[in-house]
Amino acid sequence: MRAIAYLSRREYSRAELTRKLTPFIEEGDAQGGALDPLLDSLEREGWLSDERFAESVMNRRSPRMGASRIVNELRRHGLDQGLVESVGSQLRDTERARALAVWRKKFGEPPQSPADRAKQARFLAMRGFSHATISQVLKGDDDWSDASDE
Repeated sequence: MRAIAYLSRREYSRAELTRKLTPFIEEGDAQGGALDPLLDSLEREGWLSDERFAESVMNRRSPRMGASRIVNELRRHGLDQGLVESVGSQLRDTERARALAVWRKKFGEPPQSPADRAKQARFLAMRGFSHATISQVLKGDDDWSDASDE
């Protein structure tokens, strides 16, 4: 019941749910591996899905974060490497547009000095955007006059 209560609130990865439920397993059950059959059952019944968890994280974080930061979060949650790479490639396809939107919301105008440029680059880097994307955004490949139109 505890597992279903967790899953009814939000999506969890299998590894994350295992960590949350492990303290509640009785000593005798821990050696018998009582948690794996439960998690297998939850996956079969559609309560637990790493794919759905990855999609949830991607949808929640992508408007504000870069691909590398989201990919690292998925790895920390113990997702399959193939699934992580798939999400990463989807995110990289839209990274420049997302970085530009984040940059416009925070700054809105091109850097006026090297210190401003460094500040803006650090901000985007902390959000997980790649150096190539940051460089493109700060170079202003787009027409700056439409920065205020959006």
